Amino acid sequence: MNNQKGFSLIELLIVVAIIGIIAAIATPNLIKSRQAANEASAIGSVRSIGTAQAAYQSTTGKGDTFATNLGSLNSVGFIDSVLSSGNKCGYGFVCAGSAPAAGAPATFDTTAVPQLTGLYGSGNRSFYSNEAYVIYQTNGSTVMTRTTVGIPIQ
Repeated sequence: MNNQKGFSLIELLIVVAIIGIIAAIATPNLIKSRQAANEASAIGSVRSIGTAQAAYQSTTGKGDTFATNLGSLNSVGFIDSVLSSGNKCGYGFVCAGSAPAAGAPATFDTTAVPQLTGLYGSGNRSFYSNEAYVIYQTNGSTVMTRTTVGIPIQ
């Protein structure tokens, strides 16, 4: 009996406790990293939509009309089907373009809103851009418009 090999119950409990402590320390950092990656992806997608709108206006829109929605940008090959679905990396995307009317130029508005905010959400900032190609941000899942824009991203 004195020659038995293996771990005692106490040793196993200590190892499990150490693993639990390491997991408790690492989890919040992992979640914050995921949120930062989702927000960076949303900023890049808003920028891609703006670039696609510029390409649409100069080619298909004959210089004076933007695409009316994400599906229109996808149908001519300026954005991919994932982005045109309106959902990517935990963010919801909407782009609405309009033709010039009554002396006013053509416009478009792009919004990216996190589908879930908070500690375990997909992101904690919303983004907005228009034909000026400046990307604005605000905290939370606020849907910005051209009259209620947030802070420009540097």
